[in-house]
Amino acid sequence: MTEWRGASAPVRVDLAGGWTDVGPYPSDFGGEVVNFAINKRVRATIARGKAPEDYDLSFETPRGSGLGTSSAMNVAISGLLSDPGSVENIEEIAEMAFDLESREGMICGRQDHWASARGGFNHLLFIGDSVEIIPFEPTRSAKMWLRKHLLIAYSGESRNSGEMQEKVWARYSQGDQSVIEGLHKIRSSARSMANGLQQDRRDMVVGSLREVCEGVDLIDDSIHGPFRSVIEPLLAKGSVAAWKALGAGGGGCAGILCTPGSREEVHSSVEVAGWDVIEWDYEETGLELSGE
Repeated sequence: MTEWRGASAPVRVDLAGGWTDVGPYPSDFGGEVVNFAINKRVRATIARGKAPEDYDLSFETPRGSGLGTSSAMNVAISGLLSDPGSVENIEEIAEMAFDLESREGMICGRQDHWASARGGFNHLLFIGDSVEIIPFEPTRSAKMWLRKHLLIAYSGESRNSGEMQEKVWARYSQGDQSVIEGLHKIRSSARSMANGLQQDRRDMVVGSLREVCEGVDLIDDSIHGPFRSVIEPLLAKGSVAAWKALGAGGGGCAGILCTPGSREEVHSSVEVAGWDVIEWDYEETGLELSGE
């Protein structure tokens, strides 16, 4: 007889549209995001006879890395604590995880929970409190190209996404036009990213990432601050086509799209800077349960 139950959920890479899934933007304008899950998981386990809150957690990527670890954690916990028969409705698990994180006082959007619960590539619309899944399948060649050229590097610098979110949304609530313009630009980048991946238009993918960076700099130029001194010289040399902070930024991981033949140079440069490169692959499976 199994003496434990377990659940695991993958973290994600937010390619385009992140920030626009966070309220009140979805109610005011509607948000749009493209992301995908990777094969790094957060695991929650509980022994037979233990109280529901006495679960153990393990992480395959650093917490606070910008890869949505807290959301994956809450998806795994939600799966672990749910009636196994209810886990068939993965959207309910995603919403349960969002509620868990929100009740902890965190400012967060829904994209991370949905990506972690579902796995694979996701193109999501956020209208108010509702989420609409847009049918989305990148071409095989686009996925292979992205897998080959996208480097995920962890800066090792601690970050607090809550503090970053509070700053941005306080300015938004005051009607700061720079923030609003930046969010609109970030939102428009999602559609370009989706079209680029579905049509294998690599120029559109690069353009989308650049548009994200422009939008992020408008909402708060400190978000990319921890990465600039390492990545911008590589960008100027032509070794990097485009890049972005993953998650809310201000530290954690950066996604760096290398130009053909430049991955090893970029890999070496970020390691010299003291960053860790996270080896990754796509993860098609979202929440998984094990044990009884």
